Amino acid sequence: MNQKIKLHRFAFPVWAAVLALLMVAGLAAAITVFINGLVVTNLTDLVPWGLWIGIDLSAIALSAGAFTLSAAVYLFGWKQLQPLARTAVFVGFLGYTMAMLCLLMDIGRPDRFWHAIAFWNIHSPLWEVTMCVMFYFTVLLLEVLPIVGEASWFKARWPKLSHRLHGIHKYAPVLAIFGLGFSLLHQSSLGATYGVLKARPIWYKPSLAVLFIVSAVIGGLSLTVLSSKLAALFSERANVRDDILDKVSKVIGWMLFGYLYLRFWDTLGMEYTLEPGRTEGLHILTSGALAFNFWIGELLLGILVPAIILVTAKLRREPRLHLLALVLAVGGLVAYRWDTNIVGQMVAFSYLPTQLEPLYTAYKPALVEVLVGLGVIAYGLLAFTLGVRYLNVVDHSTLPEEVVEPAIMQPAVMPTD
Repeated sequence: MNQKIKLHRFAFPVWAAVLALLMVAGLAAAITVFINGLVVTNLTDLVPWGLWIGIDLSAIALSAGAFTLSAAVYLFGWKQLQPLARTAVFVGFLGYTMAMLCLLMDIGRPDRFWHAIAFWNIHSPLWEVTMCVMFYFTVLLLEVLPIVGEASWFKARWPKLSHRLHGIHKYAPVLAIFGLGFSLLHQSSLGATYGVLKARPIWYKPSLAVLFIVSAVIGGLSLTVLSSKLAALFSERANVRDDILDKVSKVIGWMLFGYLYLRFWDTLGMEYTLEPGRTEGLHILTSGALAFNFWIGELLLGILVPAIILVTAKLRREPRLHLLALVLAVGGLVAYRWDTNIVGQMVAFSYLPTQLEPLYTAYKPALVEVLVGLGVIAYGLLAFTLGVRYLNVVDHSTLPEEVVEPAIMQPAVMPTD
């Protein structure tokens, strides 16, 4: 049995009201930006990607549990993970809507969002990311619709529509294949977008595409398990199976050790050469303004500590330590996305004959940026809360559907301790 925290009857209304107020404040700030333009932000030509892109990158990465678990269930036949995949798909849908809200603010001319569809630039990684995000969002929407149709209140009011929405579930293996393809393409292309920018030397490398995929899978799985545990802790309407969460958490722990190796050597390997711009950026990351975030936020608290907790059965089975490890893993992913996004913009190198020195800059989000960011995050939290309360997105009591067969192989057995 899962322990529940007994909440006051006004806890949910107060929680929802606070999040709604943050959303209203974010909307007001967004309107201010739409009216006046990006000039009211602290974004500049040297730092064009700030807080909103940090939230966008984090939201997309933390949504990766959707394609990971959908592939595990519908392609590899690990049907015992199907209830957890349900949660991951809903979290992924919310993450992508959050990311698109941030992008709507960041592009400066939101009325021209359709240009990527009408005017193809097949040589641009950002164009590929845009197309894959749209396609994968459509896949997530189709995967979420059966969840809405299965809700008891929806069945009571619209039984025929509920039956039709539930019928979409039979296409789950096909959706999993498309979702895996689109998500892997744009997760890697997000890293490649940074990796092809030669004017930002610390970004200019091919390994970012791999690191973005690996960190996204870990962060997405961590958030899915964390949100399930928190929902079960605070809501009477959430029901989880600790044995499933325990197995997935152990896998996350071992993946964190592999990611630690990749992140450590990918960063410190740049010390072998002295390159203008890259060397200065690396010093900012390892011994300058971002040093604490890198060494403590990313490597120690974001990777090493949660990895040790999650691979050690005795530590992992302590509920508070387990929760702490998942929170740290999610925080480490956010720290990695923030470090990567910001460090390349703090040192720029123009390569003009008259300018041989790197350009140094700094960035602090303006109030309107912070309010918009808080509004987007509040939307995600409120939507997930309502999903737990009214859509049963965290419910492991239902048995996996035997009618869904794996698309590429026979049912496999999840690894055990």
